[in-house]
Amino acid sequence: MELIVALGLIVFKVAFLIAILLLLPLPLTWLERKVAGHIQQRMGPMRVGWHGLLQPVADGIKLLTKEDHIPAEADRFLFKLAPILALAPPFVVFVAIPFGESISVLGAEITLYASNMNVALLFVFSVIGIEVYGVIFGGWAANSKYAVLGSLRTCAQMISYEIPMGFAVIGVVMLAQSMSLLDIVRAQSDVWNIVYQPVGFFVFFVAGLAEAQRIPFDLAEAEGDLGAGFHTEYSGIRFAFFMVSEYAIVLLVSVLVVILFFGGWNGVLIPLPPLLWFVLKVAFFVYVFIWFRFTFPRYRYDQLMAIGWKVLLPLSMANIIITGVLLGAVAAP
Repeated sequence: MELIVALGLIVFKVAFLIAILLLLPLPLTWLERKVAGHIQQRMGPMRVGWHGLLQPVADGIKLLTKEDHIPAEADRFLFKLAPILALAPPFVVFVAIPFGESISVLGAEITLYASNMNVALLFVFSVIGIEVYGVIFGGWAANSKYAVLGSLRTCAQMISYEIPMGFAVIGVVMLAQSMSLLDIVRAQSDVWNIVYQPVGFFVFFVAGLAEAQRIPFDLAEAEGDLGAGFHTEYSGIRFAFFMVSEYAIVLLVSVLVVILFFGGWNGVLIPLPPLLWFVLKVAFFVYVFIWFRFTFPRYRYDQLMAIGWKVLLPLSMANIIITGVLLGAVAAP
């Protein structure tokens, strides 16, 4: 009976996560448009519902009912597979993400994570790397010049930012002596890692912007010169899959920044519930993603390559060396 209850609880957690991630674009698209409106001194959505609150619902109905077009010369199998490859990895990664220690419900302790992996950080980076195949296949299968250029840019961009992104978290692992996200948060109960790893945070966050393919690093889409890049030929529900994937990655990067560098659900000064602390921190970084989109210009392709190889990679390697030297000096008798 206990096994059945445990399995049922896991299924419920996974279903709840999937539901949250699928519904995520509804509030975030509205919030993004309203924030953009205020930044640009305009009102944003106002027509559909109070202050445009029902605009995301109208957009969802439009995407569900829009014609699902496949170009005549496209590779139909890869064209249909690409949105699924782009959508599935961000969803799978959240299985290993903890949102807190545990809560008590009707006298029962319920953990706020689906799985506590001792190599959770390695699992996250391994799975999220698969997402780029959806972008590459989508652009290649469409047999469109703009889409192919977008997918080729993604290949180069992925190599440029994922290497320093992986190196940026090694300092955090060295401090926590673990790759478990729970252990990393527990190690920050007194002092957050942002104090010890400001360089690691900077590299990780900039690489996270590229991972989410958002301005100033949205070179795979770049509507100014590629139309819409890799998803130029997509419409309807398949385009919606790419959109949901983008917002899921924005949320994932924000969650990882909070867990790795800002103490996770550990609070400071104000005595708030741990889960509320976690939600507020994540919401702040999601807002930062939105703010960046409507504040900074898009970098050129060669500039992104230079930032990845000439700035982020040396900084991340230097951060590992300095962290190791300092830890060795502290541990020395």
